[in-house]
Amino acid sequence: MPHNIDLILTLTGGLTAALLLGFITQKLKMSPLVGYLLAGILVGPFSPGYVANSEMAAQFAEIGVILLMFGVGLHFHLKDLIAVQKIALPGAIVQIAASTGLGMLATHFFGWTWQAGAIFGVAISVASTVVLTRVLSDNNAMHTPTGHVAIGWLVVEDLFTILALVLLPVVTMGSEGGSLLPALGVTIVKIGALVAFTLIVGQKLIPLFLGYVARTGTRDLFTLAVLALALGIAVGSAKFFGASMALGAFLAGMVVGQSDFSARAASEALPMRDAFAVLFFVSVGMLFDPSSIITDWPLILTTTALVIIGKPLAATAVVLLFKRPMKQALSVAAALAQIGEFSFILAAMAISYGLMPSEANNAIIAAAIISITINPLIYRRIAPFSAWLEKKGLWKNRVSPLTEENGIPEPGDDMERIIVIGYGPVGRNVSRILRQNQMEVAVIEMNIDTVKKLRSEGLHVIHGDAGQHEVLMHAGADKARGIIITSSSIDAKTVSKAAKEINPDIMLVINAAFLRDAKNLKNSADATVFSGEGEVAIAMSMFLMREFGATEEQIESERRRIRAEMREGTA
Repeated sequence: MPHNIDLILTLTGGLTAALLLGFITQKLKMSPLVGYLLAGILVGPFSPGYVANSEMAAQFAEIGVILLMFGVGLHFHLKDLIAVQKIALPGAIVQIAASTGLGMLATHFFGWTWQAGAIFGVAISVASTVVLTRVLSDNNAMHTPTGHVAIGWLVVEDLFTILALVLLPVVTMGSEGGSLLPALGVTIVKIGALVAFTLIVGQKLIPLFLGYVARTGTRDLFTLAVLALALGIAVGSAKFFGASMALGAFLAGMVVGQSDFSARAASEALPMRDAFAVLFFVSVGMLFDPSSIITDWPLILTTTALVIIGKPLAATAVVLLFKRPMKQALSVAAALAQIGEFSFILAAMAISYGLMPSEANNAIIAAAIISITINPLIYRRIAPFSAWLEKKGLWKNRVSPLTEENGIPEPGDDMERIIVIGYGPVGRNVSRILRQNQMEVAVIEMNIDTVKKLRSEGLHVIHGDAGQHEVLMHAGADKARGIIITSSSIDAKTVSKAAKEINPDIMLVINAAFLRDAKNLKNSADATVFSGEGEVAIAMSMFLMREFGATEEQIESERRRIRAEMREGTA
């Protein structure tokens, strides 16, 4: 009996192509998103061979958008934004305004209306959450001041884009000759009602509902409950409140994220999000016409330049205005120098409403592929580039963090000073042990709240980037016996190089996350390196041996053997 298998073919073809090209791009040290977009081009109507059903792919993309937005809401924490609001909020607003202005100006030369140019500028102003978090994580910068600012900045961009998605239908009504202000007022009232209903009523009902399902002890029912909430609230927001499904999904994610079920929802239900998110990128790639590279190359080049030059310049200027170090300014700018999920969503919606010409989609997809590909490469060059600028005297922080209040006394003649970089759990315990053994400790810490707390306790502490010569000199590195880098998120290579230039005989003790990092640091920095990965292996081995009745002599022998193997592995 013949039957239609377009659904199966689209799923199979799209996911298979995404798997193959995502794997290849990953092996090439590129973002898998590039592979997913290329997979869409491969199975799209503009390439020879198998062609996936574009209508079904578009519906899969809608589900992908809903689940992506649900995931954004699930991990959105207002306190994270408040912590960096002084720089992230104005920074994101200025960058969005700069991108919008540049987009309007650039597209005007291609014959676009100012309105189309403004929407285009907003679309390319927002960075990809997936790419940014991956770049920060790969460079151990997720939990650094740079990472906090970049993520807070991205949250503001995401919120602004959500607002733009909500207001696009209103702009359409105005462009069709309708009265804009009444339509805007009605939309704001509806959105307000949706937000109030979801955050007030939903905060009471959703946790009760999830709790009731969780008590059944059935894992698949809980997964279905989370998916039903995400999709149901998204569809309901469009049907009953006239809002976008993306906003409804975001609000649903926020409510679940603030409940006791946030971690379980993320671990059990969101793998479905990843699968449909892949199909979303595949469907975006299917819209790209490779022949546009020949016909629309000026627009593609202009868009790419705006993304990887215009946006970063605006971000760099804002961060420097807030008197942050050049390295942080360049790092934040580099992390944001790409576009992704929201750019595609906003562009697709604008084109469907007739607010932007169709060639905008080709330009945005091409710019996304280029920017996502080179973004990790650019980010890795920031540290040596900023160091080169300072070494050549081409840039120096206009307001040094090392004022008189940020200084500490010279090390005493009868005391040996150890500089501890980072005052997390490791740094706190190391500092305590050193002081108990009559060592003079100087702490270098980037978290200003921690700095103030330590100063109130009478400890020697400097606020600044330990990778800068000036900071290390003020900490007494020229006379110190050693430096201990306590966190794997600190750029140990840069710190070690600066410390050795100041004091070639200084002892370096470094905390690295992985054995491969320990090997590189040991070879390049002439340091004693401890790997968290290796220490966990030793601790677990010792525990198991004791559980199985091994003697202390056997345990000590095994400990020495493992440590010897680790030294050989990092030699």
